[in-house]
Amino acid sequence: FVFQLKAQAPGSAEELRCLQVLNQQQEGSGLEELIGNQPCLKLANTIKAYVATVSPDPPAPRVPFLAEARRSYFNTSEGQVPPKTAGKPSAHLTLRPQSLAHGGNSKRFGNLSQSCRHAIARWEDSTIHSHLQNITYRDGRLRVNQAGKYYVYSQIYFRYPSDGAGARVSVPQLVQCINWKTSYSQPILLLKGVGTKCWAPEADYGLHALYQGGLFELKAGDELFVSVSSLAIDYNDAAASYFGAFRLDL
Repeated sequence: FVFQLKAQAPGSAEELRCLQVLNQQQEGSGLEELIGNQPCLKLANTIKAYVATVSPDPPAPRVPFLAEARRSYFNTSEGQVPPKTAGKPSAHLTLRPQSLAHGGNSKRFGNLSQSCRHAIARWEDSTIHSHLQNITYRDGRLRVNQAGKYYVYSQIYFRYPSDGAGARVSVPQLVQCINWKTSYSQPILLLKGVGTKCWAPEADYGLHALYQGGLFELKAGDELFVSVSSLAIDYNDAAASYFGAFRLDL
């Protein structure tokens, strides 16, 4: 580029000083201060003409980063956040109070094992501790809408009170099951957690948490639900008892 300029206009001390002025100019400033200097103005026009020959299309104007990021997130015509795109299927539910009437004796859950005979039919799905995304929840069941490998998990926080005069209610085992409902008529047991506890007779409560989780291949339309050995559970802590699933791209 410098060689072509030398060929078009022989170099001189005046032109070198002009190049220094041009080099020190800030981007986007005009040439008003060069108008009174004809040799310098001529050199500036020569450079401008040469740049036009090697770059016929003007460069796109630069958009400030913050303005570009803001426009990509907000709808500039309406000033509102655009709809969120669909994400990977996931669900995390927290426990609601149950009763034996809501338990797993209902035929809608199918035949359950005696050790895990109470299906949990009441979960919270729209609180600060819970959410649903591309998975359907209804009457205690999570329904998978997209096939894939899912990590399925649950934790139940059992809370057994003393029986009257300090004697512990006889509970030989605490059992939690995660069941899989497919096109078959009866549910399939996916996971089973068991805890055998011996509490001190003077304690007001016996507390025990059972957690389990595993990875399973599920099809669209498959359903998942949790069943337990007893509905004597702590219902006041949303962080203690929960049920969920999320798809993994493997």
